Amino acid sequence: MSTSLRRPARLGVHVTDAGIEVAVLASHARAVDLCLFDEVEPGTERPGDVLEPANGTTPFRERRVHLSGPVHGVFSGFVPAVGPGQRYGFRVHGPWEPSAGLRHNPAKLLVDPYARGLLGELDHGPHTYGHVVDDDLLGDPDGTADDRDSAGHVPHSVVVDTRDLTGPDPAGNRPYTPWERTVVYEAHVKGLTTLAPLVPPELRGTYAGLAHRSVVDHLLGLGVTAVELLPVHAFASEPHLVAKGLTNYWGYSTLGFFAPHAAYATQAARDAGPAAVLDELRATVHALHEAGLEVLLDVVYNHTCEGGAPGQHVSWRGLDNPLYYAHDGGVPATLADVTGTGNTLDFRRSEVIRMTMDSLRYWADVVGVDGFRFDLAVTLGRGPRGFMPDHPFLVALTTDPHLHGLKLVAEPWDVGPGGWRTGQFPPPMAEWNDRFRNAVRSFWLADPGRASHGLPGHRVRDLATRLAGSVDLFGHSEPPLVRGPVASINYVTAHDGFTLADLVAYEHKHNLANGEQNRDGTDDNRSWNHGLEGPIRFDSVGADIAPLRRRSIRNVFATLVLAAGTPMITAGDEMGRTQRGNNNAYCQDDETSWVRWDPTPWRKDLLATAKLLMRLRRERPALRATRFYTGRPVGLPDGRPDLAWYAADGTAFDHDRWHDPSVRTLQMVRAAPAPDDDVALLVVNGALDAVEVTLADDYVARWRLAWDSVWEHPREQRTAAISGALHAVPGDRVVLEPLSMRLYVSS
Repeated sequence: MSTSLRRPARLGVHVTDAGIEVAVLASHARAVDLCLFDEVEPGTERPGDVLEPANGTTPFRERRVHLSGPVHGVFSGFVPAVGPGQRYGFRVHGPWEPSAGLRHNPAKLLVDPYARGLLGELDHGPHTYGHVVDDDLLGDPDGTADDRDSAGHVPHSVVVDTRDLTGPDPAGNRPYTPWERTVVYEAHVKGLTTLAPLVPPELRGTYAGLAHRSVVDHLLGLGVTAVELLPVHAFASEPHLVAKGLTNYWGYSTLGFFAPHAAYATQAARDAGPAAVLDELRATVHALHEAGLEVLLDVVYNHTCEGGAPGQHVSWRGLDNPLYYAHDGGVPATLADVTGTGNTLDFRRSEVIRMTMDSLRYWADVVGVDGFRFDLAVTLGRGPRGFMPDHPFLVALTTDPHLHGLKLVAEPWDVGPGGWRTGQFPPPMAEWNDRFRNAVRSFWLADPGRASHGLPGHRVRDLATRLAGSVDLFGHSEPPLVRGPVASINYVTAHDGFTLADLVAYEHKHNLANGEQNRDGTDDNRSWNHGLEGPIRFDSVGADIAPLRRRSIRNVFATLVLAAGTPMITAGDEMGRTQRGNNNAYCQDDETSWVRWDPTPWRKDLLATAKLLMRLRRERPALRATRFYTGRPVGLPDGRPDLAWYAADGTAFDHDRWHDPSVRTLQMVRAAPAPDDDVALLVVNGALDAVEVTLADDYVARWRLAWDSVWEHPREQRTAAISGALHAVPGDRVVLEPLSMRLYVSS
């Protein structure tokens, strides 16, 4: 039986000492039933019992509890003698009027949007559709409602008591790494450790595997400070992928905004139930915190797994389709799609903002994560007239006390009108900087590839702007310049696109394995295969280009790490991971996407180089800018400017050189303010020929060569020391090899 709540309803299911409080939003419904599923004792089965979702063999019997309401669109109740571990769902009664966007169908069991745990897999057969479809899942979404019961074909929500979680509190030992010292490592929970030889087999590909000592040691040895996990919210694969025998490997298809994805937990945790899955994730976050590593989550609040109007009927669509999803104002039944997935959550609705904020607070307070990267974040800031930097959600996000001090990162675009908004999000948010990605790829890869065919490239000024922190994008604020260069999340690769090793080996995508005739994935790769497409055998005629490919990798990685801003590294790039030319491996849950941990000799050399570059960034204040440069002596002795640019001949860059596409060499001098008194000189040669450079800056008594991209391994610094090339003074002439860069530091 259900009784009324004694206090204002909290959405979701909450455990008390006497039972559960239940509340669900369904503002257009006439009635809502809470459906409780109890396991049936063997031998007592009867007609009407349902099997566990996804072809299970355990029968469950359903009992329904009528909820009171609605009050402000919310149905609620208190159910005594029900506690943790109880399976449940909702059935919603109301009009089936697809032409008005109303799609209530009580035959379909609905997942609680606030469920803390889910059990069972989502089936992809006709039972999971609200409208009638045939065996090929084709039908008229505006047609007749399907009356087949979906309870045995959709996941069951599970009651989890968050008052009684085990283990230490992961929100209590956060590292709170300052932005200027932050280095982000984007990783997939399964892909990072599935092939890790030092991780025990039962932990590989799991939450617990992330916290294994060998993985933590690798991350600390590399020098990263934050692990950004691809989606760990419960998700489901799209029907078209399942039909091809593929899965949504990346996880950008959310089924539950509060429940951890159970498939990433160890078998022991899955067997113990959703509370154990949550405990494992919390223990992992706590362990990473103990090692000094922050945990950021890539979160997908812009759409759900239900797809477009012809899609499945799993949760939000059946609860309150007109409220949760953005619709065409002229045709209420037509979904507005600015995400490219068929549906868009409507952030013009306060209820959608509430759900998202409740979810973020939950992951921050209960799971203890340190921040969020918002997928297609422009969607979350769309109001009646398009994107609004002062959108109510963005105001709530940046002012909520539960999220204070956490890292908030926007992917600053979506696929709708006016969808590119890099640099336009409010502080304290940071943003992925796609202009940095494009400039670095163009300078080091696309332009030399064009030059090898006698074609012109880009001017050096775009690369210089990115090296200096992208003030053109992130300097516009109130007051101006307040965000600083750390607001720029600098990246060259991410989960989406070529890996770093593939950028230097492929000029064309090779995505046939995705089953879309190579039509998916971007064609704007700005890559360079150095004259031969794909891998090169060491005994082939093309083996002589392998050293240049390796140097190009080092050039790109160094530019990423040494530029002003916050660097983000994609897992495996430090070890030369390849996807064999697939630049959209979202459905490849195999060795195409998994990180290899048995590197060949050149990959070991690359890892050693990556560690050195990260250590230099960590140890040299001049390489970690906290404020935008001014080109003036700000807190520096002897009138030294904080940033200066010089040409190859040692003279200051002038207007003509900045606009001359033939100029491919420059020197960048960066100085840290007192008391650090640290200076760094980055010398870049993007030409196909060797260039003699006169070292710049009369303020430094002597330069020390800290790194040269010609070096296959940092040990080659010893050879430079023996030859006397390790030290130099301003005015010395040095020769930079073609397509190379050097880092000098004040000694």
